[in-house]
Amino acid sequence: MIPFVVAASKAGSRPILIVEKTGFADWLAGQSEAHKNWIISQNFKPADGKSLLLPGGADGFEAVLFIRDADWDIWSLADLPARLPKGHYTIEADLTPKQATDVATGWSLATYAFERFKKNETEFATLMLPQGADKAMVARTVHAVTLVRDLINLPAGDLGPSALEAAASQVAGEFDAQQGNIVGNDLLTYHFPMVHAVGRAAADAPRLIDIVWGDKNAPKVTLVGKGVCFDTGGLDIKSAAGMLMMKKDMGGAATVLGLAHMIMDANLPVRLRVLIPAVENSISGNAYHPGDVLTSRKGKTVEIGNTDAEGRLILADALTAADEEAPDLLIDIATLTGAARVSVGTEIAATFTDDEELFAKLAAHSASEKDPIWRLPLWGDYRHLLDSKIADINNSASGGYGGAITAGLFLKEFVENAKSWVHFDIMAYNIRSRPGRPIGGEAFAIRALFVLLQERYGRH
Repeated sequence: MIPFVVAASKAGSRPILIVEKTGFADWLAGQSEAHKNWIISQNFKPADGKSLLLPGGADGFEAVLFIRDADWDIWSLADLPARLPKGHYTIEADLTPKQATDVATGWSLATYAFERFKKNETEFATLMLPQGADKAMVARTVHAVTLVRDLINLPAGDLGPSALEAAASQVAGEFDAQQGNIVGNDLLTYHFPMVHAVGRAAADAPRLIDIVWGDKNAPKVTLVGKGVCFDTGGLDIKSAAGMLMMKKDMGGAATVLGLAHMIMDANLPVRLRVLIPAVENSISGNAYHPGDVLTSRKGKTVEIGNTDAEGRLILADALTAADEEAPDLLIDIATLTGAARVSVGTEIAATFTDDEELFAKLAAHSASEKDPIWRLPLWGDYRHLLDSKIADINNSASGGYGGAITAGLFLKEFVENAKSWVHFDIMAYNIRSRPGRPIGGEAFAIRALFVLLQERYGRH
């Protein structure tokens, strides 16, 4: 349930009094003696985001003082739902429609808790929907981000390839989208050989999930998400520590499902396609080996330099299928490399594209939505690091440098016809708790991307 309400009257709700830091002294001078004395007795110093309960009323307090010293954004009030006493609150401030929508969204996301295995006992405060807020947009964003977080937070034992397929079916079914699933050895019949090779060692069969929605004559937007439901590293096995968070290796798949839900819920005038190669990179007698040469859907041969560089293999086949239709816009999202985390840390989506105009708009929306991305180059001079003596390309770059870039260059080999392509290499996980963003699964770049699509395809 989304913790905001729409009411005809403010009766019964407590106001959140928004006071600019620069105007705090003047505001304080105009307050009642009781409030003035209380604020002084609490040694309250105005600072951005700082709040204080003001005494009065039958329940002991009658309002919330909140100091603002920065621009409004989605996370401006996200610290309050867990800190304020349970009840209904109204924001006393003049907000633009975007500011009102953002604040309501952030408040709602701040009440998220993953409760599949342990109940969250926190009682959250409820916000009355601010005047001018787009209720549909708030609900759409919160639903999508919650979906992404929930999927990533599920352990691999509860979300293997077949369960990810079922989750995709729920999204598709809600909007009467068409869905096809190519499973197990049928991947060879329908020419997804690298998806099959990576996933064939697992008990839960690999599959290619393919969802189509919208007018076939509308501009084609295709989303591709990495769906490695668990990654042991294969025969190049990870350490125990390296496997601890590998349930999140399907974060790209979760993110494209969340974005697809937003697109369909908003009824954007596009022909949407979602491709998710869903596998477990496991170990058994039929696991693929270091040194193997795989023939991709595109026909390129790929030498396996490392079985732990599996994500780019399954994405390559899915990107090839997407590219065959020459979509107007092709977006892939993946938890692809540790090198991207070294480059931009854990809280920024590393972004790769050769489309200057596309990235300029993405960057602008990233800033306005507080949904951080940072561009890294598809530096062609590094292509030689992927050279193979026995195949067209190696899946693991030599030398160990520029790993996020060489992974992007590997994927670029499989995209030729799309009018525009952008690749995101994401963490998909919060490793620290911040207002509105608890530790656990996270939807990276999804809000910036949706606003971009809304702008690009003309429905506002």
